[in-house]
Amino acid sequence: MKRIGLGVTGGIAAYKAVEVMRLLQRSGCDVTVAMTRHATEFVRPLTFRALTDKHVIVDDYDPDNPDPIAHINFSQNIDLLLIVPATANIIAKFANGVADDFLSSTYLACTAPVMIAPAMNTTMWEQPAMRRNVEQLRTDGVHFVEPVAGELACKTVGTGKLEDVENIVAQAMALISNAGSSTRMDESGSGSTVGLNPSQHFFNESNTKRDLEGERLLITVGGTREAIDPVRFISNHSSGKMGFAVAAAALARGAEVTVVAGATTVEPPEGVRVIRAMAAAEMHEAVMREMPKSTIFVGAAAVADYAPSNAADTKIKKEGRETMTLQLTKTPDILADVARNRHEGLIVVGFAAETSDVIEYARSKMEKKGLDIVVANDITQRGAGFNSDTNIATIISRDGSSRDLSLRPKQEMAQDILDVVAQLRARTTEGTYRP
Repeated sequence: MKRIGLGVTGGIAAYKAVEVMRLLQRSGCDVTVAMTRHATEFVRPLTFRALTDKHVIVDDYDPDNPDPIAHINFSQNIDLLLIVPATANIIAKFANGVADDFLSSTYLACTAPVMIAPAMNTTMWEQPAMRRNVEQLRTDGVHFVEPVAGELACKTVGTGKLEDVENIVAQAMALISNAGSSTRMDESGSGSTVGLNPSQHFFNESNTKRDLEGERLLITVGGTREAIDPVRFISNHSSGKMGFAVAAAALARGAEVTVVAGATTVEPPEGVRVIRAMAAAEMHEAVMREMPKSTIFVGAAAVADYAPSNAADTKIKKEGRETMTLQLTKTPDILADVARNRHEGLIVVGFAAETSDVIEYARSKMEKKGLDIVVANDITQRGAGFNSDTNIATIISRDGSSRDLSLRPKQEMAQDILDVVAQLRARTTEGTYRP
């Protein structure tokens, strides 16, 4: 079991450290948490203590601290020190050897690899002083999970947003799995992991079940775009995160995976076959073509129910128009057609994103379309739905059983969904269930 020291500093992204910790635990890691004093103003230490069942260290000299030399024992009994999020202040301390609190003292005493995931305002990230500090730490052998571009807490848009928690954990797992080889300094001195694709290494192979070997999973991902004219289209908020998480999890569990992807905001995991299909009709055609070769179908895409009946060949001009009326035609029902035309042994899984009477509508969808499993989401709940890194769901099976999944990272939920699929496959193999 890999031992991770998770350092949390005082930035608005501190709440995401909870998700990182949960994903590390899911990957088979033993996690111990240390926080700066300002971090405790964003997330209470009790949150981490409840989820790790361990004392959360903030101050060596706190009377409640069970270890008087914790910065030594903490740092030298871990396989990785991971800082999420890392503020400009802690990066400056690390780069200049300042040791005026527990976390900075721990860094100086640490003999394990160190990985830092910065999060800050764009101007701060791009400051010459910050660039010098980052380059100094890279020279010292520290690994960085670079921040990404996006809307920041200050409402500006630019680079400085904390990388997705799934990718942070992916890179952390890759680093400790390949310690001593591919994680050494590259020729540029950047200290980055050589050849790393985060989705490829997200799951710790030694802790991942291989119960889907021999299965061929076909999954739809993302949203569709239905053209109004060459410029405009009808679409939705789907990011593809949940579908890609299922694809990555299935691949790690031994399945051969084909993804039919519409519009997505994240990259597909390495190792899966990807077919792009932007419109509902295109996605339907691709799915029906691939279905005979598949043993599991998962309909995770948010497919438009209707499309403009007659898309214009040229851009529709607004001059002289106060309103515009669109005639819509129903699109092919991919999920229903897969279930209706399934071959023997094919397991069909659907998603039901609802805003009210979630379980009732999900059960109705399962019956009407002949699904084996439906994953029901209430997208009005905080932390669930499109574009988020987390989800809340209920997995309902055709035999009437259900499993409630509380708020958790989508990567973790993907494993829960595949657990139910694997259990159903075991029953079909035994002859106690026939799709």
